Amino acid sequence: MAVPHPSSSSSRSHPFLSHVYHTSFHHYHHHNHPSLVLFWCLVFSLLSPLALSSSSSSSSSSSDSSSSSSSHISLGIGETEGTKHDLHQAILRDEAVARLHELGQVSDAATHLERTFMSPASIRAIPLIRGWMEDAGLSTWVDYMGNVHGRVEPKNGSSQALLIGSHMDTVIDAGKYDGSLGIISAISALKVLKIDGRLGELKRPVEVIAFSDEEGVRFQSTFLGSAALAGIMPVSRLEVTDKSGISVQDALKENSIDITDENLMQLKYDPASVWGYVEVHIEQGPVLEWVGYPLGVVKGIAGQTRLKVTVKGSQGHAGTVPMSMRQDPMTGAAELIVLLESVCKNPKDYLSCNVQCNEDTVESLANSLVCTVGEISTWPSASNVIPGQVTFTVDLRTIDDVGRKAILHDLSTRMYQICDKRSLLCSIERKHDADAVMSDPQLSLQLKSAAQSALKKMTGEVQDEVPVLMSGAGHDAMAMAHLTKVGMLFVRCRGGISHSPAEHVLDDDVGAAGLAILEFLESQM
Repeated sequence: MAVPHPSSSSSRSHPFLSHVYHTSFHHYHHHNHPSLVLFWCLVFSLLSPLALSSSSSSSSSSSDSSSSSSSHISLGIGETEGTKHDLHQAILRDEAVARLHELGQVSDAATHLERTFMSPASIRAIPLIRGWMEDAGLSTWVDYMGNVHGRVEPKNGSSQALLIGSHMDTVIDAGKYDGSLGIISAISALKVLKIDGRLGELKRPVEVIAFSDEEGVRFQSTFLGSAALAGIMPVSRLEVTDKSGISVQDALKENSIDITDENLMQLKYDPASVWGYVEVHIEQGPVLEWVGYPLGVVKGIAGQTRLKVTVKGSQGHAGTVPMSMRQDPMTGAAELIVLLESVCKNPKDYLSCNVQCNEDTVESLANSLVCTVGEISTWPSASNVIPGQVTFTVDLRTIDDVGRKAILHDLSTRMYQICDKRSLLCSIERKHDADAVMSDPQLSLQLKSAAQSALKKMTGEVQDEVPVLMSGAGHDAMAMAHLTKVGMLFVRCRGGISHSPAEHVLDDDVGAAGLAILEFLESQM
């Protein structure tokens, strides 16, 4: 398989955007017929230009009858005929939405969406994504880390490539938009250029990448796919094992990808060959919905650390060991978790800073520090046995790297003290560290301009300033920032909910994301 590289009430503060938002919401629930639109998309693509012109009027009326919002919101692309207009809308919005739903059905579980690194579902997703890339006119391949690539080379232009990507893996019990939206939006925008016969006009190569692992669910080590391309993945990570004792290297070999130390190093892109990296992603937060905007520009991404904490005690019979004589790792772990919550709620009460940790750092931590224990396991995990070992994870994030390191130092010290007091053994293992990343200012301005232009074409009106946000969630852009300049666009999601089957993006917001990327690509011509 592997081939080397050849509705928020506050939105009413923006009356017109509120109208767009609620009209789109109505459209999603009552007039969503992607299969019908795709059928007509195929028919139109096979008709002659003369037939398209003569049928534009009837096509337009048919579109109006099938979508009540189309008369209010239009993904207009230049001065095109009505039929071409509808065809582009079908690609950027309706086809993209249909593909999001299709990819969302590719799961390792029957009752929920679960697609982790090199799982059977991820292997089934690869030809699906490659097919979409090839449909957009891209040459495709799968690399030694299972990343899926689609690339177009311009007839003339720079050799430095624009990379656009996101991840195809998911968390357990996931939503359909996290990661997938960024891949599909980029493919859709390039497909529009292909249909218009303009792919060759790009002034630099464009490569869409579906990264094999960003979430880090299976191996508790995030960015396996993007870190390899950025050249920051150590060879030792190939030996990291999952809960079944299967290593990263074994998982790849099981799927006919023969990763070795040597070809892992070959995956690193030459920085001189890359112009920049762009990522579209759902916000995973409530800000865009709160201000009534479908798109936002990402100023930077919070740094994060993941820990694996193991607490060992004395295993024993639940009925015979007196409470005063127990060395119970479960109660010890509970105290550590409560400590974590207290530290992260009130960092200034626990922080003992050096000279580098000033008032700005303390204030930054107070505003941005979040900590989570998302997984806990015990051994032997029986109701009538005092456990001998408890293991839990810690996910700690903040935009202030100095503060994050200070918090980790003080938190670890206090955890060890608690374990000593309880006569328990405690080990704290760092599974992942990523410093905060700031987006490239110039690239962010270009994305902001593209977003504004897209929204103007959709609404017919000049828009207010596109919001600028910080991201508390990690993204592949964090790894790619070690290779090249990065920029990100956020897309509004309902209720700010993510990592949940309740995750949802309005169809018109999906279209807005695709149109913004199209506008950005046209600026690269």
